Amino acid sequence: VLALIAFICIETIMECSPCEGLYFFEFVSCSALVVTGVLLLMFSLNLHTRIPQINWNLTDLVNTGLSTFFFFIASVVLAALNHKTGAEIAAVIFGFLAMAVYAVNTYLAVKKWRMNSRQQSSRQTSDYIRARTESREVDHRPEIQRLDA
Repeated sequence: VLALIAFICIETIMECSPCEGLYFFEFVSCSALVVTGVLLLMFSLNLHTRIPQINWNLTDLVNTGLSTFFFFIASVVLAALNHKTGAEIAAVIFGFLAMAVYAVNTYLAVKKWRMNSRQQSSRQTSDYIRARTESREVDHRPEIQRLDA
């Protein structure tokens, strides 16, 4: 929502003399809005479960991390190059607010990704130990006959 508001604020600006900072901010806010919107839609409709080949926790982490970084850069550049109009100041404020929300989401995504990584590694380790233990228990498996008998 904050990325959308920042994008709307930046679109209301009619004049700019060095427009590079404004264009960069516009690109960052629009890109973050579209990518986050697509991911939100996929997670909301459980479409991500149909594509298990993609690590969705890592995808969310990368999206929020990059959005945080680029919103910070774009907001700083726009703050340094703005002409003190109301729309530019509002865009900078909403840019920093969006950056803060993306930063919190990045922190939560890192925690979730680490937790899932630990669960996967412990599950793989326990499966390996179970398989090794079962392979050594020849006496308890009637389908394997002993050669000395």
